[in-house]
Order: sequence, then structure tokens, then C-alpha cells
Amino acid sequence: TLAAQTMTVAAQDTKTPVVFAAISDPDSADLTGLDYVTGTSDALNTEQIMDMIFMANPDASKIGLLYSQSEANSAKPIEQAKAYLDAKGIEYVEATANTNDEVITAASTLISDGVDAVFTPTDNVIMSAELAIAPMFEEAGIAHYTGADSFVRNGAFATCGVNYTDLGTETADLAYKALTGGIESTGYAGTYEVMPGGIITVNSETAAALGLDSSVFASLGTVSEVTTTED
Repeated sequence: TLAAQTMTVAAQDTKTPVVFAAISDPDSADLTGLDYVTGTSDALNTEQIMDMIFMANPDASKIGLLYSQSEANSAKPIEQAKAYLDAKGIEYVEATANTNDEVITAASTLISDGVDAVFTPTDNVIMSAELAIAPMFEEAGIAHYTGADSFVRNGAFATCGVNYTDLGTETADLAYKALTGGIESTGYAGTYEVMPGGIITVNSETAAALGLDSSVFASLGTVSEVTTTED
């Protein structure tokens, strides 16, 4: 998000086309209404991810919200999660971090607080430390629900988000159109394309360690199972 904002300002005089990728809330980032800017959004279906928490654990009574305050992508989904939990009368605990060491400390705090599950949006700061915190949550018996499949491939339990291969392909198409026919040829000048979500990804190794069955999410759509990788 910050990179897109920086380039948008830098290009405001020349009107050089700016095409951004995977920004969860372009409106709040002031990346709309500009005729030389477009891109793709991976806006989360936060409500569905929160539903997944209670599908897997109907008795969950305290939820951890783990995110970075420096990540603009996290602001809106965290507020949506709070509203969801408030409406259900479910307690939640917030833990924020801006460095890898802080993420590990924040995860430890949530474990000490006895949360039943943890939610993280599409937050790059938390993602960078997922390989370190996933075993911590697993050992504590806590399922980590996230905003992207990259987390799940690094050990988090589950997500319901977009296919980032498709998002990258669509962003490249927008960039090609902007280069060959001008930004208006994309059909999204001044606005953006929201990629369809609803792709459920579960880490089968983490699920086994937690004693959870990915089939609990079958009613939501196709469930894709992955294992932990370090790339």
C-alpha cells in the first residue's frame, strides 16, 4: 500500500499510469478517483473467516487479534472482526507488532492470555514471522486464521481468501492494457478490480496437530489442503 501511495504521488504531474496489486482497502488508502491509477484488491471477507473460527470451535470464547498497526491492509478487517465479535458478545484480545521479534512477543502474549483462536488479516509484517509463530500456536493448541494462503503454507491453520496467482495474472493484464492502450483501456481508471475470494486453504499438518478436520468447512466451498513450506 505504501509503495502504491508513494508512486501515485510521484506520478501526479506526469500522469504516468500506476497499477497496484493486492491492496485490501484502496479507498481508505486514497488510491481511487485518480484517472491515472488502477489495480487489484484482495479485500477480505472477514465475516466468513470469523464464521470459520466458530465452525471449527463452537465453544470459542476469547479470540486473539494479531496485526501490525503499520499495515494499512489490516485496519479495516480488524475493525470488521471487532464488530463481528462484539455482536456475538465474544471477548477479544488485541496484540500488535511491527518487527519479527515483536510478532513473536505478541504471539506469546496471546498464548498467555488463553485465547481460543487467533485472527490476522493480510498483514505482511505478521506474515514475515509466520514460520516462527506457527509452531508456538500449534503447541498451545491455538488455531491461527489468516487473510492469505501464504500464511497457511507457512504453518497457519486456515484462510478464506483470494487466489494470488489469479490476482497476479489479472494485475499483469491491467498493466499490459495500461501500457498499450492507456489507463482508460483497463476499464478501471480511477477505481480498481476486486478479486473474488472464497478459496478455503487449510494446512493439513497443522490441522492434524490441532485435532481439527478441514471437512468442517466443506459447506463454504472447495477446501484446498497444503503442507508447510519454508519459501
